[in-house]
Amino acid sequence: MGINPSNDGKVIRLLFPELNEERRKDLVKVVHKKGEECKVAIRSIRRDVMEQIKKDCKSSTITEDDQKYLEEKIQKLTDDMIKEIETILAAKEKEILAV
Repeated sequence: MGINPSNDGKVIRLLFPELNEERRKDLVKVVHKKGEECKVAIRSIRRDVMEQIKKDCKSSTITEDDQKYLEEKIQKLTDDMIKEIETILAAKEKEILAV
C-alpha cells in the first residue's frame, strides 16, 4: 500500500503517499485483483456445490428434476453475485480515479 511508518519514541506516524495519477492506477489494479479473487472464490463454491448435487442425485437422495432445478438456482445466484462484484468494482474504480 506504500505506507511508511515512522517512530519518534512516543508516537508512530503513518506517512501515506500522495494520491497522484500513477498511485491511483496502482490502487485500481489492487482493487481489480481483489475482485478477481472474489470471483474465483464464488466459482469455486459453485463447483463444490454442483459436485455435491451430482453426488446426491447419483445416490438417489434427490431426483434428477431437483438436480436440474438446484443447478439452475446455483448458477443464477453465482451470476448475480459476479454481476454485483463487477458493479462494486466499477464504482470503486470510479471513486479512486475521481480527483
